[in-house]
Amino acid sequence: MLNYTPAADLLKDRIILVTGAGDGIGAAAAKSFAAHGATVVLLGRAQRKLEVIYDAIEQAGHPQPAIYPLNLEGAAPQDYQNLADVLAREFGRLDGLLHNAGQLGTLTPLDQYDLEVWQRVLQINMQAPYLMTRALMPLLRAAADASVLFTSAEVGRKGRAYWGAYAVAAAATENLMQIWADELETNTQVRVNTIDPGPVRTTLRARAYPGEDPEIHPRPEAILTPYLYLMGPDSRGVTGQQFSAQGE
Repeated sequence: MLNYTPAADLLKDRIILVTGAGDGIGAAAAKSFAAHGATVVLLGRAQRKLEVIYDAIEQAGHPQPAIYPLNLEGAAPQDYQNLADVLAREFGRLDGLLHNAGQLGTLTPLDQYDLEVWQRVLQINMQAPYLMTRALMPLLRAAADASVLFTSAEVGRKGRAYWGAYAVAAAATENLMQIWADELETNTQVRVNTIDPGPVRTTLRARAYPGEDPEIHPRPEAILTPYLYLMGPDSRGVTGQQFSAQGE
């Protein structure tokens, strides 16, 4: 898949929602999806950041995106239903959903983990993707070929000391993906997978490894080939699988 070459119009006429679209991998993915023909819904907490990505997409001559500010930390089930209602009114369907938003929390022993931080990380990294997918499922079912892509991590596939709530949420995300995939495999065109982006030059990586030279890792723009593959029609029928953006 790392040798995959996406067609220029791979995502033409597709409606794709990207969470955490204001910077990092989310921003890079949103711009890449738009460059391949998608109408991208930019979702994030900071409207100012979303507007920067919006302007970049529009100035590049790609399909006009949409902005939907939402703070996942404080969002309730009704907020996700409101999102679904807006998308239903504007587009009538949803062809792709990239769950990219996430929070690191703290790297500390479990018995010393701050409980407020624990709750916040699980809310953003685990609860929010579930509630959003649940609310948007009718729109995904309405698409001819829909893809849901959850962001995971190596520590979600094998636990590691001190990664706490971040690793627990990633592990839960893997299981959530498998349940969705199993339930949707029959009588729907919705496919569900996870992707581990690996070490990338992002703010989250810098917070996890503050003493690390960021130049040793690729920029978000360099790891997007698997994202394009999984969002496009060439991965139709691929579901319930774990992918790594930078190989095994």
